[in-house]
Amino acid sequence: MTDLDKLVRPNIREFLSCTNARTEQPTGQFRQIMLDANENPYNKPFNRYPSDSQEELKTQLAKLKGVTDNEIFLSNGSTEAIDMCYRIFCQPRVDNVVAIEPTCGLYRQFAAFNDVEYRPVLLDYDFQLDAIRLLKTCDRHTKLIWLCSPNTPNGNLLDTVEVEKVLKTFNGIVIIDEAYSDFSRQQPFRERLAEFPNMIVLNTFSKAWANAAIRLGVTCAQEAVIDLFNKVKYPYNINQLTQEQAVDALKHRYDIEDWIKILLLERQRMMKAFESLACCEQVYPSNANFFLARMKDAQGVYDYLTEKGIVVHNCFKEPLCDNCLRITIGAKAENAEILGILRYYKPTK
Repeated sequence: MTDLDKLVRPNIREFLSCTNARTEQPTGQFRQIMLDANENPYNKPFNRYPSDSQEELKTQLAKLKGVTDNEIFLSNGSTEAIDMCYRIFCQPRVDNVVAIEPTCGLYRQFAAFNDVEYRPVLLDYDFQLDAIRLLKTCDRHTKLIWLCSPNTPNGNLLDTVEVEKVLKTFNGIVIIDEAYSDFSRQQPFRERLAEFPNMIVLNTFSKAWANAAIRLGVTCAQEAVIDLFNKVKYPYNINQLTQEQAVDALKHRYDIEDWIKILLLERQRMMKAFESLACCEQVYPSNANFFLARMKDAQGVYDYLTEKGIVVHNCFKEPLCDNCLRITIGAKAENAEILGILRYYKPTK
C-alpha cells in the first residue's frame, strides 16, 4: 500500500480537525451546566445537540464486531460513508475508481456527484471476481476499488482468494461493502483489519438489524483511516434518536439472530419454489436476504406483480442480468402471497 498521506487529497491532509468545548473536556468529568453551544434550555432532552463522539454506541458496537472504538466510524447510512470515501481520497477530474459490475449503484452515483472517473469491470458469468482483470484496469490515478460481498443484485459472496489478491496487490484503498454479511456464515473481512491497512469495510443497520428507518452505517478500518473520516464528517452527524435506537437494538441482538434464522429458512424455501415456477428459468445462489431469478419474461412478470400490489426490484437492464428480477425475502405471509400469485401468471405474449 502507498503511504496513506499520499493517498489523501492534499486539502484534506492539510486540514486541521475541528473541536468543540464539550469534546475538549476531561474524559469522565461530570458536566451539568452547558452554556457553550447557544442551545435553548427548554424542551429537554431534545434541546441538546447529540453526542458527537457517540461513545456509548461505539463501545457496544466494538465489542460485537471484534474491533476497537477507534476503528469505527458511524455515518448517516452507508451512503454518507460512500460519499466521504470520494471526498477524502479522490481529486475531481484527476483520480479514478474501479468497481465490479453489476453491483450497488451508489458507487457510480457518488463518483458522478464528486466528478471522479468511474471504471466498471464486468464480473464473470457466474458473478465472480477476476482479480487480475480488475487490477489491470487500475492506473497510477486509481485511488479506490469498490467490492461488495455478498454482492447485489445477485447475492453471492466474492471469492475470498480473489479479494485477498486485490487487497495485497493494490496500492490504494479497497472498500468492501458487507451490508449483507450477517446473512452469510463466511468470516467477514472486518475481522481482518490488522492484516490490511488499505481496507475499509462498510456495514449497516438497515438489513439484518431491521433498522433501515434510523439510517445508520458502520464503517470499520484501521485507526489512521478512521481519523480521516472523523476529520471531514459533519458535526453531530448521528442524531440522538438514532443513537438511542441503535443502542436498544444492540441490547436485543438475540432477536436479530432469530430473525436471521427465519429469513435464511424462508430464503431456502422461496428459492426452491421459484425454481418450480413455469415463468422462471434460473435461480442464482445467494448469501443475502434476497435472491436473483432469471425469468422468461421479466418485464411481464414485473408488470403483473405491480398490478397485484407487489414490488420487486427490476434489474434486467443491468449487465449480466438480462430478464432478471431481484426478490427480497419478506415475512412468511408475504412470501406465500407472491408465490401464490405467480403460480397463476400467464404470459401475455
